Amino acid sequence: MDSCDRNSTSRITGKDIKQAIMFSASLNKLTLNQDEATEYTNLILEELQTGQGVLQMNVMSKGLSRDLQPTCGPIPVPMKCSRQRHILTATVVFFQAHWRRIFVVFLWLMACAALFTWKFMQYRQRLAFEVMGYCLSTAKGAAETLKLNMAIVLLPVCRNTVTWLRRSRVINSVIPFNDNINFHKLVAAGIVIGVILHGGIHLACDFPRITRTDKAFFGRTIAADFGPSRRNPGMLPPLVRQLAGFNAFWYSHHVFIAVYVLLIVHSMFLFLAKDVAEKTTWMYVAIPVVIYIGERMFRMVRSMVFDVKILNATVYPGMVLALKVTKPPGFRYQSGMYVFVQCPEVSKFEWHPFSLTSAPDDDHLSIHIRSLGDWSYQMYDVFQQMLLSSNSSMPKIFFDGPYGAASQDHSKYEIILLIGLGIGATPFISVLKDIANGLDKGHGNLNYHSDRLKKAYFYWVTREQGSFEWFRDIMKEVSVLDSKQVSLL
Repeated sequence: MDSCDRNSTSRITGKDIKQAIMFSASLNKLTLNQDEATEYTNLILEELQTGQGVLQMNVMSKGLSRDLQPTCGPIPVPMKCSRQRHILTATVVFFQAHWRRIFVVFLWLMACAALFTWKFMQYRQRLAFEVMGYCLSTAKGAAETLKLNMAIVLLPVCRNTVTWLRRSRVINSVIPFNDNINFHKLVAAGIVIGVILHGGIHLACDFPRITRTDKAFFGRTIAADFGPSRRNPGMLPPLVRQLAGFNAFWYSHHVFIAVYVLLIVHSMFLFLAKDVAEKTTWMYVAIPVVIYIGERMFRMVRSMVFDVKILNATVYPGMVLALKVTKPPGFRYQSGMYVFVQCPEVSKFEWHPFSLTSAPDDDHLSIHIRSLGDWSYQMYDVFQQMLLSSNSSMPKIFFDGPYGAASQDHSKYEIILLIGLGIGATPFISVLKDIANGLDKGHGNLNYHSDRLKKAYFYWVTREQGSFEWFRDIMKEVSVLDSKQVSLL
């Protein structure tokens, strides 16, 4: 009140409010013209219900000094909780929020521990244990966990399989598919630990003990396991020999393929294991590798089948590129999902993920790309030059997807809170459009229950005022479609 009442008249006019708004906008480096400031002033006066366009101090004081009305019932006084009770409550809340993650990690740890223990105890009964002791048992136990982790590390990155499995309510209620990448990293950490234990103990403990062993004792125990047949390449299975003939160029660009090939080759040359039944590495990795190869083939074919053509390209402040493309026949998705995008004119090998900003009921697909890396900068430059030159020929792009994301589960809740920072608001734009389309038509898409939704809150924070231009048209469309006024705030 005092900041606007410069003349100490206990009265604030619309002109005073307008000047305060203009000063605040200038102080925060916001672009605001006179008409917009006048509109905001009228909204403030209308909200405060001042018919004369003047705010008086005595009227505002009366409104603020009104006696508070009693509630319908007494307000319960919270009981003082002991430290033990507070810890117990916090533990229960933590478990309720993370029990699925805990369950999956617990199963993984138990599987690793069981395999390690089984192989550890198995090698304690071997003659080689008399030579190398617990170093051998520990190295072999770590190798068994390494087989398991090399198998399951591929599964979290099989995007189509994960998207398909999360459609099942039963499976989705138990497995936290939204943490697939985190689990992938966790398993990768387990692989690193397994490699260090297995290889490190062999090099630092097992082999030195073998070299220091008495020849007579060595001959009575494990000499037969180090015969010349170990160096015979003819002992390799035909499939492994064929895989080993892949050219070096492919391996250099797909190192993980070389890792799996070398893993199989290594398993075929195990010392202390002559029986084929003990060479179980291929049994662990066979199914995950087949699934992963199938995924790659399916994604390659689908990206060619789902042919998309660019309908419109727009550049916005902040180096943001918006693309509107045709919707391929049979392309079904839920709001909040994302796709991988490739532009051969920029790079023939790079695919990058972007959230869809269009709604499932729209007859087109749209994405917004913020320039944050080399690929996105080149993408922005290609389309900016095309728009500046008025060239009607659009670059060719490919879509791979759609893939599931956490934001697609919004239909499960009565009240949804959407918080986006900068370009991170893209998946929520699709959600808002989907909600508005459902309200406009009286129903939502196939997986959306509009009767369940009561309120939708959208908070979007950006560093620059120009960022609001990114979704201005979409937000206007949402406000028009929200005819039922179901609190799209």
